[in-house]
Amino acid sequence: MSESWSREEVEATVADYFHMLTLELAGQKYNKTDHRRKLIRLLDDRSGGAIERKHQNISAILIELGCQYIPGYKPLRNYQALLYEVVADRVQHDELFNRAALASVELPAAPSAVEEFSNVLVDPPKLSVSAREPGAPSRYSLDRAIAVKRDYLDREARNASLGRAGEEFVVNYERWRLISSGSDRLADKVEHIAKTRGDGLGYDVLSFDTTGKERFIEVKTTSFGKETPFFISRGEVELSRSKADFFHLYRLFEFRKEPRLFSLRGPVDRHCRLDPITFQARFS
Repeated sequence: MSESWSREEVEATVADYFHMLTLELAGQKYNKTDHRRKLIRLLDDRSGGAIERKHQNISAILIELGCQYIPGYKPLRNYQALLYEVVADRVQHDELFNRAALASVELPAAPSAVEEFSNVLVDPPKLSVSAREPGAPSRYSLDRAIAVKRDYLDREARNASLGRAGEEFVVNYERWRLISSGSDRLADKVEHIAKTRGDGLGYDVLSFDTTGKERFIEVKTTSFGKETPFFISRGEVELSRSKADFFHLYRLFEFRKEPRLFSLRGPVDRHCRLDPITFQARFS
């Protein structure tokens, strides 16, 4: 087995990943094991672990390009320049993928019917620290990325029905959390601030700790994976700093399938890499 992946291997792996991702975005079923079994025949004796890492690399590149990724393949940086170029070319020319990607972020969302919230809360992603390895994208590749970059994640962030559905989910979750802890009186005081007072206060939901201390909750909702970047306004960042003891960002993910959330308390830039221009928050 050669250590470096050939162009033929990279192109086959990228094609397989995009096939699965397009099915995922279109709401169609597929079997990762079957895909891996077929793909491995086209590769130079690659292990399952090596294929998994290459898929994770593709996820990281897609995030760089403003696209969705397959949730089961956690983004992994330190990818080779050749892989970056093949993925970027695929994003630029794969019409079916782009149509599915656009449709998936503009689809209206309805409030979730979840009544049992005990498995909803999970740990947040860890902020990864990784240096760029030799062979990572060159300046040429990064310049080229600007030309092919998509705005699918930004479009989803502006999907008003998805955002409102996520806020309503969090209102119900907070009432459940407080009632489960015996704080029925506080549960009755949970308020959907974005609905009752508008969007300008820097948070969406007013809730409480079991002690009665206020929680200012900003809700960010995505239909995609846990590591999907989110956008946050300057006002929300400033509130997270000035009201650090009260501010919580609730990140809802995989909302259309099985909604789960993690919470980031206090200054948002303590937990994420925050782009100073776009205010996109990332974990990788």
